[in-house]
Amino acid sequence: MTLFLASDVFSHYAPIGVLILIAAGFGVGNLILTSVIGPHRQGAIKSMVYECGVDPIGSARKRFNVRFYIVAMAFLIFDVEIVFLYPWAVTFSSLGQGSELAPLFLGRMFFFVLTSVIAFAYAWRKGVFRYD
Repeated sequence: MTLFLASDVFSHYAPIGVLILIAAGFGVGNLILTSVIGPHRQGAIKSMVYECGVDPIGSARKRFNVRFYIVAMAFLIFDVEIVFLYPWAVTFSSLGQGSELAPLFLGRMFFFVLTSVIAFAYAWRKGVFRYD
């Protein structure tokens, strides 16, 4: 019978704990150092809102067309699809020439891409990609 000590169990988590402490120390250290070492100049120009080198005109509280957000969400959806395609391609290429799993993997990916194409066609018909 082997006896598991708490120190043996938690010793596997020590590198993760050290990494978390380093990350937290780095974040807190940067905040403290920038407030201590950083410049402290104030003025009308320094406190003005910066927007791509152009002087701000009007209120920052104006409403944007919802189409901007829809395009952003559509981009995220199709971007995530590409992220899922890469691991599938790596796994599919390593299956082997006469693997029994190859048709299953291929069918699943065809289904995934088909649903994405249907979503793209739906968004196109709804006018999501029109910029007028």
